[in-house]
Amino acid sequence: MQKLNFPSYSFRLKNSENKVSIFDEIRKKFIILTPEEWVRQHTVQFLLQEKNYPKSYLNVEKLIKINDISKRYDIVVFQPNGEIFLLIECKAPEVSITQNTFDQIARYNLKLNAKYLMVTNGLNHYFCQMDFEKEQYIFLKELPAFI
Repeated sequence: MQKLNFPSYSFRLKNSENKVSIFDEIRKKFIILTPEEWVRQHTVQFLLQEKNYPKSYLNVEKLIKINDISKRYDIVVFQPNGEIFLLIECKAPEVSITQNTFDQIARYNLKLNAKYLMVTNGLNHYFCQMDFEKEQYIFLKELPAFI
């Protein structure tokens, strides 16, 4: 897999029926290793190891309904009170981060109301804080410390 713009992490990999899988410590199972999953797992490790976010507050690949359409968010980080602190959209490295990507995470956030957003393709990372009153996001240099 491609080198990403994250620190180096060690992962548990396995090969079964000519498919490589990576162990997701949040979902506690092996997941087929796609380029997007490679980015997602690096992002999870970044949150745990660099930002010290508690593992028990992370949730990966859960179903949500938006306008009666089933979608899956990549990663959310909850606050102790159950509100969503951070919503993350992961793309494969070959997928450019465009306005469409921000539109997608904004649609998800209409339902989830996260205070912070992160969009990444593993090479480029964008961090935003929501301003719900002005209905806009403010770009940040990095993610905030966990509250």
